[in-house]
Amino acid sequence: MQLKEPIHVYCGAIGLAQVHGKKIKFDELSKDDYFSKNNEFATWLKEKKKLFFSDLSSEAARDLFSDFVKEWNKGKLDIQYYEGITTAPRSSHAWNIKK
Repeated sequence: MQLKEPIHVYCGAIGLAQVHGKKIKFDELSKDDYFSKNNEFATWLKEKKKLFFSDLSSEAARDLFSDFVKEWNKGKLDIQYYEGITTAPRSSHAWNIKK
């Protein structure tokens, strides 16, 4: 059976979610994870909010990170976020680097 919405169960500081038929366990986040989850956050900003991290003030980024943490902890994100993202969109600038 394929699920359209993730299911989540809280187990203390460990979350358990079922995303697209795959069960995953993940550590819940807090505001203290702002730097360690920056790639995931920047990707979420671009994909869900249509914003680039570099376009935000520090205060706006911290406020939006709180929204990201809530979605993360509820197990509502795509599996790629929980598995880890190594690079993320940072800027809308198109770099023209010559080789």
